[in-house]
Amino acid sequence: MKNLPKSPMIGEARNKELLSSATTYIYRKTPSGDLHAHFFFPHNFDYQRDRCPAIIFFHGGLWDISAPSQFVPHCHHFALRGMVAVTVEYRTKALFDGTPEEAISDAKEALSFFNMHAADMGIDANKIVAVGASAGGNAVLSAALHPQEDTLGGPSPKPCAMILFGPISDTTRKGICNDRFASPKDGKLYSPSYRLPQKALPPCLIFHAKADRVVPFEQSARFAKRYRKKRNRCDLMEFENAGHTFFNFNSDEKNYEITLRSADYFLVDLGIIEPDPLADVLH
Repeated sequence: MKNLPKSPMIGEARNKELLSSATTYIYRKTPSGDLHAHFFFPHNFDYQRDRCPAIIFFHGGLWDISAPSQFVPHCHHFALRGMVAVTVEYRTKALFDGTPEEAISDAKEALSFFNMHAADMGIDANKIVAVGASAGGNAVLSAALHPQEDTLGGPSPKPCAMILFGPISDTTRKGICNDRFASPKDGKLYSPSYRLPQKALPPCLIFHAKADRVVPFEQSARFAKRYRKKRNRCDLMEFENAGHTFFNFNSDEKNYEITLRSADYFLVDLGIIEPDPLADVLH
């Protein structure tokens, strides 16, 4: 793809193996180092000819670890469904000693990058879906609900839809992880829940386990209720007797399949992708 700097091979053994089939580009240069976006393309994809919907994944990890490989199975699925699927790095404690504020800034930059370079990447700029888990969900929500110019960067376009797994939606003093921000004021300012209610927000699907000991389920229940106040769509799927990582491919195969198929149906319902002709045959 022209106009995009090609990235060298990533170094971490686990991510290197799982991301070996990806095409990797640099989406942001920071003073500490480059941030990479790992692309999985549809079959017979031609970036000059095609304009495909895109789905961008932001991994979890409570701002501590860098794990872009978390959503590789999801990327393979949605690439097969005709989407350009991308899992991105963002700054975390393990990657460039990053902070939650920098993670949000990177999410804003990523959404701007994919919108700006959509034509170069064979992407339909009007069909860019953002997906996030835990801290990645916080970054996605913060970028979408606080897209205007601020200290974390310029305005970022809102995704056309959001899919979230156990997202950290409240970082005020009443929520969690307020102490991870530079100040309690910043934790409140960049808290997605603090930014509600708003009008004309992207349709949202949230998966959350009721036995989540990291991010309380009640946080998503309250968030979904506030999100809907201005006639926004927010679907909340709850999972009994499951923990924070219930949706991961290597944690629970059944819940992985349920959440994956539900996310697929959600995007079909929104008209972002076509119905899967094999869905009824396989299930």
